[in-house]
Amino acid sequence: MSESSSMQSIVLNKGWEFKGSTKPLSLYRAVSQFPTNIHLDLLSHGLIPDPFIAKNAADVQWVGEDSWIYRLKLRVPRWNQATFVDLIFEGLDTYAVVSLNDVVIHLSTDMFQTYRASVKHLLRPELNEITILFGSTWEIAKGIAGKTPDHLWSCWNGDPSRLAVRKAQFHYGWDWGPKLMTCGPWRPIRMELHHGRISNLDCQYVIGKNFETAEITITASVKTPKMTNSSLGPPLSNIKHSIKFTLHEFGIPASILEETQVLLVQDAVTKFVLQRPKLWFPKGYGAQSLYEVTATLFALYGPTESTPEARLETIASETSVIGLRKVELIQRPVHDSEGQSFFFRVNGIPIFCAGSNWIPADSFSPRIGKEKYRSLVKLAADGNQNMLRVWGGGIYEDSEFYKACNELGIMVWQDFMFACGNYPAKSKEFRDRVQCEAKFQVRRLRHHPCIAIWAGNNEDYQIMEAEKLEYDPNEHDPNKWLETSFPARYIYENLLPEVLRKELPGAIYHFGSPWGGKDTRDPTAGDIHQWNVWHESQEMYQNFDKLTGRFVSEFGMQAFPSIKTVDSFLESGSLERFSQSSTMDFHNKAAGQERRLATYLAENLRYSFEPIEHYIYCTQLMQAECLSAAYRAFRREWRGSGKEYCGGSLVWQFNDCWPCISWSIIDYYLRPKLGYFAIKRELQPLVVEIKRKMHPSKGVYRTGDRKRCAFDLEIWACNSRLESREVSLKVEGWTVTGTRVFKIYQDVPMVQGNSSTELLSTKVLADLEGSDGGDQVAIAAYLFERDRQVARMVNWPEPLRYVHLAREPVLQIRLLDSSRLEVSAKVPVKGVALEIELDKVVFQDNGFDLVPEERFLVGVEGLKNGEERQISFRHLGAEGSEGIRCLSCGPQD
Repeated sequence: MSESSSMQSIVLNKGWEFKGSTKPLSLYRAVSQFPTNIHLDLLSHGLIPDPFIAKNAADVQWVGEDSWIYRLKLRVPRWNQATFVDLIFEGLDTYAVVSLNDVVIHLSTDMFQTYRASVKHLLRPELNEITILFGSTWEIAKGIAGKTPDHLWSCWNGDPSRLAVRKAQFHYGWDWGPKLMTCGPWRPIRMELHHGRISNLDCQYVIGKNFETAEITITASVKTPKMTNSSLGPPLSNIKHSIKFTLHEFGIPASILEETQVLLVQDAVTKFVLQRPKLWFPKGYGAQSLYEVTATLFALYGPTESTPEARLETIASETSVIGLRKVELIQRPVHDSEGQSFFFRVNGIPIFCAGSNWIPADSFSPRIGKEKYRSLVKLAADGNQNMLRVWGGGIYEDSEFYKACNELGIMVWQDFMFACGNYPAKSKEFRDRVQCEAKFQVRRLRHHPCIAIWAGNNEDYQIMEAEKLEYDPNEHDPNKWLETSFPARYIYENLLPEVLRKELPGAIYHFGSPWGGKDTRDPTAGDIHQWNVWHESQEMYQNFDKLTGRFVSEFGMQAFPSIKTVDSFLESGSLERFSQSSTMDFHNKAAGQERRLATYLAENLRYSFEPIEHYIYCTQLMQAECLSAAYRAFRREWRGSGKEYCGGSLVWQFNDCWPCISWSIIDYYLRPKLGYFAIKRELQPLVVEIKRKMHPSKGVYRTGDRKRCAFDLEIWACNSRLESREVSLKVEGWTVTGTRVFKIYQDVPMVQGNSSTELLSTKVLADLEGSDGGDQVAIAAYLFERDRQVARMVNWPEPLRYVHLAREPVLQIRLLDSSRLEVSAKVPVKGVALEIELDKVVFQDNGFDLVPEERFLVGVEGLKNGEERQISFRHLGAEGSEGIRCLSCGPQD
């Protein structure tokens, strides 16, 4: 018996051309890359200015109002030898008419779907031509909205007509990104020549008691020839189809754990049972074990009188990478508090979810490659984060994003793509489109073990509340929901959960984010978006301990990006290189950002607008202080079994889609802000934390010729490891001039595993020196385990603008070797920021605090011999250019 393989997949990424529908752009030009979109192609030919520079984005709005044509001419070798020839379009943005040899083969209406067209009957032996006409989604959406005046087109961010179309909503502009209404073939296009294919490979599993077994059910749906005779040879009656299923450890093909072959009648189904399966765990709790499931479709031809030897042919093969884990959303009463918990348990382990909200990493998604996805997810993992929320106004991310999360142990909160609006779900056409989209995306993503939860939307229920739309929680008939002014309830509470029930049984689904409790702001149930800092009541960020919730899935603070990033969006020689320029405002899309940023800076820091480097530093330090306060408060409320008062916190936002001023902690060029490092410190597996309060009856007072300060101290530890830790505590108080004014050594309660533990609550009296400025004492706390320091924290009087910090650089920095810097100071120092022009040099910590007698180690990557002299630094109090000193340190004994 002979064996051969027949599937041929041709990636169509060469030879594409594009043109506009009107002059002077009506001549075809070569595309810049593939996949692509129209802005990238126009930019590559110099037909538009770079939208990311200066205010150019305002000058390219015409692009989204025009129609554009893409064309590919190709020859298809041996196409007539295949039973089927399919064209597969993995993503067309958004409204498009697709033709092959002047015959329309598809009408695209959804950016988030993949389309397959059977085209063998249209192919020619000579040259073939594929054309894709992209209409203006801007104009089409306007037309749809105009024809539906009875719907309340209400939204935050962007034009309300965006709600009518299944396009990335952030393309319409958001409060952190520009309006860039792009279009084009944004994901790959390929041609398949085959004799049958596996149309759906599904792997569902059940983890057994005590995680000792995993029963995996694998189903393969196929498409094979339906004709009675095949040009390949024997009649269909002499063809037998079968599917072989194999299971092996990811990346180790030889490690076949299970294998079976099934004779195909309809769908093929098999079950494998693994003993002692290797489970997938989030980062910090175990290994990220993965398996590969492969289904191979065979056809056995003959034998016949003319072909006495049977021929076995591999028709198709599909592989899926899976991870075995049990994820539960625990919502139960909590001790001595209203409401119920909201936290995740993975493989029996309660997990405090700490991480960030993810937005698309570029306004032009085809430009995001595997390397950028991997680098960004690795930054999250290296920053001690364990969850990223894929926000509902962006895109269902590329598979490379989810692969990176799988391999690095990052859990994903996956929104469906609805955000900040009242979607027109009364339209059956719209609902049908959403259903097809949801079914496709759930099938595409369902095997990624990183996805812990699916949520119906972002803030659409808050739109319902703000606009007072009709919502009766006691009405349970979905068809009646369609008759209300909030018809999208039908999507979130009926359509999407039904798709998940069919395609991914057992998946965790949440109607929206935020959602739960009496309303979307109820801190005792579900998740909340905590925007009383920055938005709404604009609370002081020191009050985050009063702003907790069962799961805080959004909170944040703005900061400027690196000066290198700022310079990247300014034109050469620009006069706009100051913080209040119109170009800076153009690159900060948040309404009211001028007042809000100024308020939080003025409340907390002594700052100035010039030089701009100093102002940028102050915004980043202020953001870092804010986010530290939030994570400290939220993580403290993870108090153990039955006391999960806060089950997670996700900062808004992780990344940027263009170079800008925003809430991000990583800028567009992957340069971390000081806030990134602050979060990294707060999310270490073991941390010690301090809260101080000036003593209400005493404060600063005099006893004889001595001036004394009295305050209450609370000190606690947070431990994300499962094992308890036996530690001792050291606390020291230092005046800003470098005098130690108190010291506490104390054995403390066992730091419990996977919870916070209160360590010390005491009143402290400290002698003060010099100024009458009130509390001028920095407090450092350390945890020691068997005489080894395992945690530290420095606490400062607040607001920091009251503190008399050293105004000259007071640091000593030594290069110990190519990967470590040692930093020390003779007085307390706030917010040490190390800086270098070389992007290849990466500091493992930054924006840190120091007190005397410490030798603080900072890891550094990519530093070559002699380059340490290019490092400069600044800290709070050493302001402007005087705060920068080039090092001449080098290795020392």
